[in-house]
Amino acid sequence: MNSHSQSGRHDGSNEQVRLPSPTPWPILLAVGITLIAGGLVSSGIVSIVGALIAVAACVGWFRQVLPRERHGSVDVVPHDIVIASSRRKVARMEAPQAPTRARLPLEIYPISAGIKGGLAGGVAMALMAMFYGIVSHRSIWYPINLLGAVVYAHIQVTDQQMEVFHLDLLLVAIALHVTTCVLVGLLYGTLLPMLPKRPILLGGLFAPLVWTGLLHSILNIVDPVLNQHIDWLWFLASQIAFGLVAGMEVVRQVRIPTWQYPFSVRAGVESPGMMGEEDSHR
Repeated sequence: MNSHSQSGRHDGSNEQVRLPSPTPWPILLAVGITLIAGGLVSSGIVSIVGALIAVAACVGWFRQVLPRERHGSVDVVPHDIVIASSRRKVARMEAPQAPTRARLPLEIYPISAGIKGGLAGGVAMALMAMFYGIVSHRSIWYPINLLGAVVYAHIQVTDQQMEVFHLDLLLVAIALHVTTCVLVGLLYGTLLPMLPKRPILLGGLFAPLVWTGLLHSILNIVDPVLNQHIDWLWFLASQIAFGLVAGMEVVRQVRIPTWQYPFSVRAGVESPGMMGEEDSHR
């Protein structure tokens, strides 16, 4: 096949191009492979039929491309493409006086709401944990020492050691408890505006259940000491107490509206379409 036949005649009449001939064999090959796979879970006869179709499709496809690919001529209908515009200048958009698209949520809680909620929930959680220590071990230091012992995960700690006062464990427990509660409170302040219909249900029940289940599955790897001594029923109760108090404290705070204008407007960026004609010429 010479180059003249490949590119077609360009004499302005009966122009043609040569393209690969259409063929049904690839589709039949796909059908055969599908039947082979379907027969593995249904019947062997289906696989046999699929294999026959696949072999026939392979033979037909190979004969169409070997030893030389089959081509066909397609007539080309020439027509002129004219790109024109009736406008004499570029149209510019006027800057909107009000936002045309809302950024959700429309209102959010300030950062202080998350901090207040986390601290309030931390107090409720600490009281619940100390109550558990008094009921189960007759010592308020047991849950405190148990939390502080996370830094000594490689040391075997007995119940008798957990029930007495340890200054180092107290300081570690306070640091861990306050940091975690503040971070979770900030998370509550961010998530609750996105789900405004049931904020207490989300923060007080759903989140503690999810967090307790996740921690229960990995605590044996993360902290074996805490996993040996923890009471999961009381742990869940303390998490629910934290979630309820933190959620109620967060939703009590006054929301602030989000800035609905895009970043380019807030940053003062002069972009096309966001400034007038006179300003753009200047």
